[in-house]
Amino acid sequence: MAEGCEQLLNTFINIGNFLFMTQKLILDGSKILWHNDRLQAWIRGERFAPITIDMALSRNCNYKCEYCYGQLQENSRKKITFEVMRNFFDDCAEMGVRGVSFVSDGESTMNPYLAEIITYGNKQGIALALGSNGLLLNRNLLEKILPAITYLRFNISAGERNRYAQIHGVPPHYFDKVIENIQTALAIKKQLGLTVTIGMQMVLLPQYKDQIIPLSLLAQKLSPDYLVIKHCTDDEEGSLGIDYSKYQELIPTLKEAETFSTSQFTVSVKWSKIQAEGKRSYEQCYGVPFHLQISGSGLVAPCGSFFHEKYKQYHIGNFVEQRFKDLVFSDRYWEIINTLASPHFNAKSMCACLCLQHKTNEVLDRYKKGEIELSIPQGNPPMHLNFI
Repeated sequence: MAEGCEQLLNTFINIGNFLFMTQKLILDGSKILWHNDRLQAWIRGERFAPITIDMALSRNCNYKCEYCYGQLQENSRKKITFEVMRNFFDDCAEMGVRGVSFVSDGESTMNPYLAEIITYGNKQGIALALGSNGLLLNRNLLEKILPAITYLRFNISAGERNRYAQIHGVPPHYFDKVIENIQTALAIKKQLGLTVTIGMQMVLLPQYKDQIIPLSLLAQKLSPDYLVIKHCTDDEEGSLGIDYSKYQELIPTLKEAETFSTSQFTVSVKWSKIQAEGKRSYEQCYGVPFHLQISGSGLVAPCGSFFHEKYKQYHIGNFVEQRFKDLVFSDRYWEIINTLASPHFNAKSMCACLCLQHKTNEVLDRYKKGEIELSIPQGNPPMHLNFI
């Protein structure tokens, strides 16, 4: 009996490995073309639900990262409870929302209902994902959530203990705990034969150059599915003071980091955004109805660029106080969506650069300019299809 169970488990593991090898993991692009039904609804001018929602379950955070965009997103906070999220997921399932990633502007592991929320959302058929600094992801919590999510991403921007403490604004021993939690997550994945993707992410500022190789080496040793190295987003006023021109000086080091990839692990650099120098090719924003963002306060706004109170003209409502489906199909929601896609809005000067919707906007802008058709790509669809 035990031998039969072991053979069955190995079969599931092999199937998972096969799928991982035959499907591409897109970390620097958009999967919008695989959602033709929503694209056609958009072309016809219809109202439709988002494909992917990026949100947080809390505005609170136990870190003080130097590069945190969340400090630029403060708004009136509401408490997100399990009951609120149960209604939210019921609405998402009814409307056809396909994926919800808990990332956005707060640390979602600080919500005491995280495990229950993920379990319920998974039962409703919504693909789920979590991005976290990882400090609170102990074995008990990981065993509950890993079987129910598509991917787990640990945000870690340094490979050395003291630099980690400096960059993330935490005591040095937090580094040790996070590494332990990454190892635990990987062990649980292997033990249970799960297909969940476990990755690490470095938010790279030019002054973190000294941590690119140490973190790549650490990630190679831990061997998650990937380490992604990405740019840092700044607002239209340059509040974080990021000098995008200095990313060019990091190219040789980043190329060296990619050489630490193995057959089981990949170092992936988001080259398109790192080399963009904070510039856009488009003026209108078309991506938000496909990829909506929600604040950890419950605020529904088109994207994280407009969470702060000073952007109230773009605020739609709060799903803690109103049913989410009513907000999505309201006149207010579509008035704002249409404004962002109109000549009255210029993404080059009126919102944060290189935002979450950036790659989708590039695709849709090229369609609007007559450069491409919105046809479904040939071949196998990529992994994590519901997170565009």
